[in-house]
Amino acid sequence: MNITINGNDHTIEQIKTIEDMLTQLGLGEKLVIVEQNRQIIDRVAYGQTVVRDNDTFEIVHFVGGG
Repeated sequence: MNITINGNDHTIEQIKTIEDMLTQLGLGEKLVIVEQNRQIIDRVAYGQTVVRDNDTFEIVHFVGGG
């Protein structure tokens, strides 16, 4: 399956949901905002939202600092 994440093309296997994708990217425990095909996805829906071939994602995560 081919998807785009933050403007970069990726070929992925074994990913069914946004939650799976975030875990594979090492972001499963981090506070992130995910946009799928120009629609912001509610965090509580990550485990039920299906990733499909040719989807485009923007993922933003927050970094603390001062």
